[in-house]
Amino acid sequence: MSGFVTVFLFFVGMAIFAWAFRAVARALKPNEPVFRDMPYATAFGYIFGLVAIMGAIWLYALSRDADPLVANKYFFAGKAMEAFVLFTIAAWLFRVVGRSIGTNGSRKLFRQMPLTASFGILMIILYSIAAIFAGVIAPYGQDEIIQGVAANIVPGGNPDIGGNPDFPLGTDQLGRDLLSRLIYGAQNTVGIAFVTSLLAFFLGGSLGFLAAVLGGWFDQIMSRAVDVLMAIPSLIFALLLMTIAAVWAPRLGIPLTLFMVVIIAVIDSTRVYRLARAVGYNIVVMDYIEAAKLRGEGMGYLIFKEILPNATAPLLAEFGLRFCFVFLTIASLSFLGVGIQPPLADWGTMVRDLAQFINFAAFAPQVAAAPLLAAGAIALLTVAVNFVVDWMLHRSSGLKS
Repeated sequence: MSGFVTVFLFFVGMAIFAWAFRAVARALKPNEPVFRDMPYATAFGYIFGLVAIMGAIWLYALSRDADPLVANKYFFAGKAMEAFVLFTIAAWLFRVVGRSIGTNGSRKLFRQMPLTASFGILMIILYSIAAIFAGVIAPYGQDEIIQGVAANIVPGGNPDIGGNPDFPLGTDQLGRDLLSRLIYGAQNTVGIAFVTSLLAFFLGGSLGFLAAVLGGWFDQIMSRAVDVLMAIPSLIFALLLMTIAAVWAPRLGIPLTLFMVVIIAVIDSTRVYRLARAVGYNIVVMDYIEAAKLRGEGMGYLIFKEILPNATAPLLAEFGLRFCFVFLTIASLSFLGVGIQPPLADWGTMVRDLAQFINFAAFAPQVAAAPLLAAGAIALLTVAVNFVVDWMLHRSSGLKS
């Protein structure tokens, strides 16, 4: 109960400070529109932001404390602050460079871009480079067991706590380089998720547009089939089908990863179908569609020349969201052991294999950082894509900042 009272009094104190801040600002600058028209919620937001910054500085100071027990307790908080500052500076520099270099269109785009979108685009570019050039960037192979090197080397490269400068992110339980496996994980996890998303959009988008144009019995059959599939939780359904596929894949000589791509694409295409059908229905009633029909244009022309160009904005935004869901689904299936199979490196599998080191977080946080590397890579890409999607939705909506 005392903790609840403390939190309550803390927020009451911030509320009082916010009221005082607004009152003092209005008294000192009565003709300044920023303070004169400031709502109370905005004033509270300023105070809350100030408190959050002070709290972050305090946590970072604790993570650098001379007492190892205190420093270990706040180790991850300190690293999170360092990463936040580093990513913020990198996103700002990327936006500055983008505003100065490139075509007129790209420079204008960067001038309109918020810092969050700049961060998202930068992360997507870095992940793409890692995925495409993994064989060149990675110092070792994704399944290479390095001879003469101990297993379970602690991340950080500090020999005093079991690290090795030659392996800055450490090694796993088999003696494989975690940095190399993270890089190859981008190629496998992200690359397969991208291909799966493309297949899902091809299936769902094509059938959705066909249902909008044809209507009638085709629309009814497809819509009811999609309703049935969407009524089943997607992860549970995928897990069930992947368990069945794991039995048939060796018999048929087909890689289990191929089964996974098809299964996830079909399940996720139901969401794309619903969006494409709804957008298509709004477009097929337009006058230019009727004019195209009167000219005698075929089905392919209507879909690819008339409907698709006018549905690009919502579909692109949906592609970003679908990619995140597919990406997380693949990582989840790999964590459960039925996704991307060894010897391929995969972030979900890495989290599962290294999960036991979380138990050392209280007294050896560097050891516990091993499974968080892959988990952090998953979270970072998900946040980056969502930042870009939010910006795209904002631009396509016609709203102004």
